[in-house]
Amino acid sequence: MNILIIGGAGYIGSHVTRELLDRNHRAVVFDNLSSGLRENLFPEAVFIHGDILRYEQLTAAMQESGAEAAVYLAAFKAVGESMIKPEKYSVNNIVGTINLLNAACKTGLKYVIFSSSAAVYGEPAYLPIDEKHPANPENYYGFTKLEIEQFLAWYDRLKGLRYASLRYFNAAGYDVKGRIKGLEQNPANLLPVIMETACGMRAELEIFGDDYDTPDGSCIRDYIHVSDLAAAHVLALEYIVQNNKSITVNLGSEAGSSVLEVLETARRITGRPIPSRIAGRRPGDPAKLTASAGLARSLLGWKAEHSDLETLVRTSWEAYQKNLSRK
Repeated sequence: MNILIIGGAGYIGSHVTRELLDRNHRAVVFDNLSSGLRENLFPEAVFIHGDILRYEQLTAAMQESGAEAAVYLAAFKAVGESMIKPEKYSVNNIVGTINLLNAACKTGLKYVIFSSSAAVYGEPAYLPIDEKHPANPENYYGFTKLEIEQFLAWYDRLKGLRYASLRYFNAAGYDVKGRIKGLEQNPANLLPVIMETACGMRAELEIFGDDYDTPDGSCIRDYIHVSDLAAAHVLALEYIVQNNKSITVNLGSEAGSSVLEVLETARRITGRPIPSRIAGRRPGDPAKLTASAGLARSLLGWKAEHSDLETLVRTSWEAYQKNLSRK
């Protein structure tokens, strides 16, 4: 299929593009390079420099590429920033989505794979979180993701646009074959922050709370390898094409790792001391978040093959070492 990857030069987008190319799809990357990197572009994929806020650019990209499907990964995603600058997130995430949906209708694009988030759930009412869990986001970023899902559902109902909404938990790691060159820009997630500290790019790691009701007192999260995420995008596309049916599924490893477990594993694998200090709790941080990915297994035949903590840390460290050695 001809597939337009919107945000395909970014961290997750580059991995999805690589997976699509590996499975013999024609990939066209559409990216404004605000956070994506040219070094994450592959010679086998067409690149179009454009912005989702420019409807005419998006429409032209769909028409010129003959795109039958789009993978949508262009939303802003910093939780803290979304609470300070909701207007920024409204324009990019909401207006950008409307442009995408209207361009799809105009050009005849039939399928959308959407990068959603476990942030749509908010504070867990029970664990593990499945797709029936109430959606009650606690930050503006999560609110925009839930709104996008609702837009998709209406365009499905009114226009026959089929979609897969993939609710990620915590994406981490790097391509298991080492083919992604560029590092995530301005990361806020735990593992890349640990890697930056190990490399000396940061002075220390802040651990937000060590008095939670968990075995070691630090928060537990469900980390999923980005290569597993990429595979799920392709399987989801195949599912909605074959079944002409939209789906919403969680993508997680179903295993939780604490902040201190991740840190100690990183110290062992990198051989670096990785200085850290305990800071206060962050508002709205639940003690534990883990996914139920049973629906993705049953519908897509998907499973998290690379999401063990060792592989997550090792592939991250290899990517950081390669990137720094080139500078």
